[in-house]
Amino acid sequence: MSAEAPPAATEERPQLLRPERLPDHIDALYRAARGLCGSRYDAEDLVQETLEIVLRRPRWIRSNELGYLLRALRHNHAARVRIAARRPATVELFEDEAPVPFDDQLDSRGLMEAIASAPARYRDAVIAVDLLGLSYREAARSLRTREATITSRLHRGRQHIANVLQAEPTPAA
Repeated sequence: MSAEAPPAATEERPQLLRPERLPDHIDALYRAARGLCGSRYDAEDLVQETLEIVLRRPRWIRSNELGYLLRALRHNHAARVRIAARRPATVELFEDEAPVPFDDQLDSRGLMEAIASAPARYRDAVIAVDLLGLSYREAARSLRTREATITSRLHRGRQHIANVLQAEPTPAA
């Protein structure tokens, strides 16, 4: 017979994460975050957010602290990626790429006349989505058609309106 200890006795007991030991792991966390993000600034933000989350409330850990912190960092990065995927993409504009200033000569009457001149099925899609603010799904239900049909009618309706507005001479003020 061997004098081995029962398995429960060899397992580590859960212990409270000690905040005073966190600075020992910042370099390893930063290297891992840099590998995940690819950007120095994003990595710094990710480490800071992860430490904030970990310190927000006491944590019981079973294994080493670094392993726990690396898992928390990975989960925090995955959450940030999911959140960013839901946000619309933004493009940074530089001064030489500034959009053309909006023409103030366009009045609401001219816009409404351009909308009214569109064929009925395109006009209905534009009114439902752009003026009433319905989603594509809601517009499709109310107009008794498919979402894909709404998408194409909306595109064609917007093209028609843009062509009409560009063709009209602007009144002199």
